[in-house]
Amino acid sequence: MTMMIRKRNNIIHSISRLLHKLPEAQFLLILAFIVGLVSGGAAVALKLMIELVGDLLIGWFDTTTDSFLYLLYPGLGMLIAMLLVRYLIKDNIGHGVTKVLLAVSKNNSKIKSHNTWSSLLTSSITIGFGGSVGAEAPIVYTGAAIGSNIARHLGLSYKQMTILLGCGAAGAVAGIFKAPMAGILFTLEILLFNISMTSILPLLMSTVTATAVSYLFFGRDVAFMSTIDPFVMKNIPYYLVLGVFCGFVSLYFTRTTLSLEDKIKGIENPYKRWAFSALMLGILIYIFPPLYGEGYHALESLLTGNPVQGLDTSLFASLLNYKWFVPIFFLFVLIFKVFAMSFTNAGGGVGGTFGPTLIVGGIAGFVLARVINLTGIHVLPENNFVLVGMAGLMAGVMQAPMTAIFLIAEITGGYELLMPLSITAAISFATIRIFEPYSIYTKRIAKSGELLTHDSDQAVLTLLKTSDLIESDFCPVHMEDNLGSLVDVVAKSKRNIFPVVDSNDKFQGFISLDDIRMIMFDREKYNEVFVYNIMKQPPYTVCDCEKMDSVMRKFEKSGAWNLPVVTEENKYLGFVSKSKIFSSYREKLQDVSHD
Repeated sequence: MTMMIRKRNNIIHSISRLLHKLPEAQFLLILAFIVGLVSGGAAVALKLMIELVGDLLIGWFDTTTDSFLYLLYPGLGMLIAMLLVRYLIKDNIGHGVTKVLLAVSKNNSKIKSHNTWSSLLTSSITIGFGGSVGAEAPIVYTGAAIGSNIARHLGLSYKQMTILLGCGAAGAVAGIFKAPMAGILFTLEILLFNISMTSILPLLMSTVTATAVSYLFFGRDVAFMSTIDPFVMKNIPYYLVLGVFCGFVSLYFTRTTLSLEDKIKGIENPYKRWAFSALMLGILIYIFPPLYGEGYHALESLLTGNPVQGLDTSLFASLLNYKWFVPIFFLFVLIFKVFAMSFTNAGGGVGGTFGPTLIVGGIAGFVLARVINLTGIHVLPENNFVLVGMAGLMAGVMQAPMTAIFLIAEITGGYELLMPLSITAAISFATIRIFEPYSIYTKRIAKSGELLTHDSDQAVLTLLKTSDLIESDFCPVHMEDNLGSLVDVVAKSKRNIFPVVDSNDKFQGFISLDDIRMIMFDREKYNEVFVYNIMKQPPYTVCDCEKMDSVMRKFEKSGAWNLPVVTEENKYLGFVSKSKIFSSYREKLQDVSHD
């Protein structure tokens, strides 16, 4: 075993040396191709695994007589996934896109190696058993982990590792949707806020390669079959209305999801949390069958103009002849999809919000168009509104309008609807931004100050860590020391600031050389003056875990050049200086700029 590991390391080292002999642009393209190949293969594997698990389950019971098993299967899948995460993986792998954002901002773009397979395994079980979540976030996490780990094993820099992480995520999106442009835009809008245009080529290489892998296994058909009516200008006002509607639905989607997951996770016992979530999810699926699994079958029925397909075995089959039943039914599906998704994720399942966003958006477009058609106000093409609604909700929930526009156009072949897609996505984005500045992926981490933004200055401050900037070569003195002892410390120190601590090493204040310059040579005072007589308090102290933007505000308010750093228990650690921050800032700025 040791011999195999040594051989593997030697091969990796040889490859690394060979690649580093090439110009950076060339070896990044080679690595982007490899990352695209592997992430595209991972996307294919995830889709096949979900289909395999689902087909096996459906083959074991007759959906017309044993539909009550829909109550049990999703909860069973959640339990298996939870046990795998808890006892095999032993790491939190939920909310994959958010985890990728945190890796970029907090962990130098490093993602644990198990993430190259753990999300694939657990999400395929969760979704295959009927969990009401999407496969896209897990595959993004997987693709990003593939890029990150390839870069890490080759000893690449933070800048190069971040680019390959983005290539993996972009390739994963492109592979699962056969949408290379959407993969690039997803990475640029949501993940890598400060990547420059010079890094677009590796992203393009990765997405094209991943898409080709997906074509190889699944053919050239678009991801969603749909029938599209020609775009007519007189429908523009209704696309504007749809944009506003999607904006408010996005607000409901985002806030309800985050709030509900937090409340469910308040149940401390994981098995009680699973039991509650599994029961609630089973009931919802039993009442509203389109909530089973990803829900793409229901979405395709809307896109092809057959919304009642599959509803003839539901509890409400006898109501299908009433014209208002269908829009009301799907309105409830829209509302409860958010609950079903939250129960799945919070109860132990592994999945994302990407897929549910598309489902809810398509339903929103259908409900609005069907209601207008039933009232006789106007005749609208419902299929088109389903498709455009998908883009509208993506633009609102993910706050990524360009990704929404091109993803929907690519996965449905609906490029002739580019104008209404753009209108609805832009209006939805503008609507939700009035109430919510952050996307569903960034809201939690933005509150903690760990989010990279398009502002390069803010991005650099987010990446800088206070704990990495502590200067600890200051000589501390104790409160009870006399002036003579202090002078002895001054003689040995290369600094002109002396932190004061108590017997428990807790910070009490500081003394500067200027404070004692007038008395330090007066030997008569050596035994008369004590440290506690002459020490002073700093304007602020800094915690070692404090965010850098908070530290900079303290420097600005105080005008100080050095501030003491302490632990949460007030134990002295060292000082942080403006000069050290500025030096580190310049170095980090070169990395995040990706020139």
